Amino acid sequence: MTTDLPLLLECDGAVASICFNRPSALNAIDPPMARAFLSAVRQLAADRSVRAVIMRGAGKGFMAGGDLAVLSADPQRGAAELIEPLHEAIRVLDTMNAPLVAQVHGVAAGAGLSLMLQADFVLAAIGTRFNLAYANIGASCDVGASWALPRRVGLRRALEIALLSDTHDADAAERMGLINRVVPAAELGAEALALAHRLASGPTLALGHLRRLMRSSHDRDLASQLDAEAAAFQVCTASNDFRIGVDAFRSRKTPPFTGR
Repeated sequence: MTTDLPLLLECDGAVASICFNRPSALNAIDPPMARAFLSAVRQLAADRSVRAVIMRGAGKGFMAGGDLAVLSADPQRGAAELIEPLHEAIRVLDTMNAPLVAQVHGVAAGAGLSLMLQADFVLAAIGTRFNLAYANIGASCDVGASWALPRRVGLRRALEIALLSDTHDADAAERMGLINRVVPAAELGAEALALAHRLASGPTLALGHLRRLMRSSHDRDLASQLDAEAAAFQVCTASNDFRIGVDAFRSRKTPPFTGR
């Protein structure tokens, strides 16, 4: 990447791509990147034509975490300048119907791993290394890691990953449930794009309800979850995609979903 912008936002049809772009720093997050990420997420959330999002990093790695130069210069102010926009971006992402695919290579550490955990799907290149890393600098986690990690791997494994801060390779990450699939590095971009386009051709409103129902299921009892399912299903029945899907199923055709 030749541009000096800390983050690149691109679109390929209904698929948007967020690329973290500080390759000389392994895409470590500084305040300008954190603010650019929030701005990009807000833009995507307001764009109904976006039906899937890829999140990736430029250069040799996905993301090495927060910029330690920022945190060491003024620890409390630096932490606030990173955490506030990042946490707001995570809140916005959680409201979106478009599924989020993380395309990960090289390294995902600290806030990079936390961001990866927020994705609905994670594809990682062979050789990628993963480390939550916060304990190594005497910090607790941020960017939703304490919410997402136990949901991905279970509490006991999450505590092991967080408290010991060991580095795990891609195969181990797949076994633990941190990622969905390991692919050859040369095929990573194409695999992530193909998955995103597959998701983008789906019933976007229904996918949004599905991802939120799954993500919130740990926070409700069964009766409340049943109520939430019923309410979401009723919303879906009023959509154009529901009509298209039912008609296509009955006629044994592929449904041409529009995302509406």
